[in-house]
Formats: sequence, C-alpha cells, structure tokens
Amino acid sequence: MKIANIVLAVTAVLTIISSAALAQQALTGMITKIDRIRGTIAIQQEQSGTVGASAGGAAEEFKAQDRSSLDAVHVGDKVTYSTTEAGGMKTITKLQKQ
Repeated sequence: MKIANIVLAVTAVLTIISSAALAQQALTGMITKIDRIRGTIAIQQEQSGTVGASAGGAAEEFKAQDRSSLDAVHVGDKVTYSTTEAGGMKTITKLQKQ
C-alpha cells in the first residue's frame, strides 16, 4: 500500500512539472485584439505543420502580467509569448514583437 502511494505521489509531481514546463514554452502568434484598459490581449496562435494545413482556430484571450508590455504592440503584430495559468486565468508572462 505504501509503495502504491509513493508511485501515485511521484506521478502527480511529474505531471505538475511537465505542465509547468509546457506553460513556459515560447509560442508564436498574431495579435487580434488589445484592451489596454482591462489589460487583456487576444492572440491567434500560429499553426505549425505541412503545406495546406488549416490556418488555425480562434484567438485566445490572456491577461497581461505587465500592462506596460501592451504599449509596445498593436493589432496585427506577430509576437512571441509565454503564458501561465492559475485559477483558470491565463496570463501572458513574456510578450515580444517579432
């Protein structure tokens, strides 16, 4: 029984670590909307794949961790960004114009 609990605990820790690593992965996309008053930004993630692949889905909205980072970008800009998620809210932790 103790071994099963240890295995379960290790599995849970590895899942959390891999989720955090994926959340910090740099993504690329195009800005579709900026709300500087609310501190939010909508980005359509760039799809990777073969020629003829779908253009992608709907834009996803994020809260800006640092509102001043929104001043350097505009709708239509291609950006590289990193996100985190806490309490169901996705937050932009790094935003850089390409």
